[in-house]
Amino acid sequence: MTNKSQDNYSNATLDLVKKFVASNQRKRINLLSEIESDAIGIFNIGYVVFDEFDKEGDDWAVGWILQVLKKHKPEFFEQVLFNNWFNTYSDVNINYKELQLMLLEQKFEDADRLTSSYLRKLAGKLAEKRGYVFYSEVNNMSGTDLKSIDRLWNIYSNGRFGFSNQAKILKSVGIRYESLWPKIGWKKDGMWTRYPNSFCWSLKAPDGHMPLINQLRGVRLMDSILRHPAIAERHNNIL
Repeated sequence: MTNKSQDNYSNATLDLVKKFVASNQRKRINLLSEIESDAIGIFNIGYVVFDEFDKEGDDWAVGWILQVLKKHKPEFFEQVLFNNWFNTYSDVNINYKELQLMLLEQKFEDADRLTSSYLRKLAGKLAEKRGYVFYSEVNNMSGTDLKSIDRLWNIYSNGRFGFSNQAKILKSVGIRYESLWPKIGWKKDGMWTRYPNSFCWSLKAPDGHMPLINQLRGVRLMDSILRHPAIAERHNNIL
């Protein structure tokens, strides 16, 4: 390929990336396969493709580009900072690098288990000891940490997973949990989805399918998380 041809190819890839980032949710979804098909072109552009992206942001288009590169051109991640490209923060000294890497690699079941362990840690030593969270412990959880967890789930799911997306869906069905469960794939034909084998641990899952919250202790735990100010304020999902 001549230098001119290479430049034209690079420009076409850059134009595709810019179009993808600038598009709305529906148009982005339609461009997912096109972005994946051009993984080599994105790789050839190099790290400069990320110069315009915000590490503090919440843009899942960047997450998808990273997931595509991780899947098809893993050598891109020889600069290890791209394994944890988005900045995250914690009030209780939790390092979210492991969660970000799991989500980047689309290891959603592992990421879900890790998320549960983080929630227990955020709830306090008693929750860690008993192995689950009481709904009454949620209000005292760090909003900074809940936001970090929610951002990562949103970023690495094409904008479809995470607590704030679950809140958005709940709001859309009139805050009726019995309408929410089948919509997010937690119930089918009136029966609870069996954990873990009957859940869909991939991007093919319904919107809001992950992360999971144990419903054996009733709806109050999930309701408390979705109503936590840090979650409720994201994307204006106040219930």
